[in-house]
Order: sequence, then structure tokens, then C-alpha cells
Amino acid sequence: AVPGADRADSVACYQRALEVARELDARMAQLRAATRLMRVGGDGDDAAERRRLLSVVYEGFTEGFETADLIEARELL
Repeated sequence: AVPGADRADSVACYQRALEVARELDARMAQLRAATRLMRVGGDGDDAAERRRLLSVVYEGFTEGFETADLIEARELL
């Protein structure tokens, strides 16, 4: 996890990246943003919500489960 203000800045950036990816319907970008959000957030108060977001994005995939991005997401979940 990232400490203090850096963590908050990182979380805000990845949340924005997730929003933009959703607007563009870019599923892989959503997955990457949600994965990074899980990593930088650590075990903070919002960990359950971040896990839920990653799970929703991950469950939208029907193939490609051998790719590095989906393997990483599965390991985090």
C-alpha cells in the first residue's frame, strides 16, 4: 500500500481512470484500473468496496483468463 497523502492521490487517480474506462466501455482498462486500485488501497476502510468493484469488472470477462491482467485480478480476489 501507498502511505498517507500519496495513497489518497493514487486512489483518486485510479478511481478516475476507472470512471473514464467505464464511459468508454473499455473493459481491459477497467480491469487494470480496478486492479491498481486494489493494490494501492491496501487494507484500508474501503477495501471491501474496492474488492467488489474488481469482482464486478472481472466477472464481465468470458475469455482470456490466461492473460496477465486477468491472472493478477484473480489472485487479488
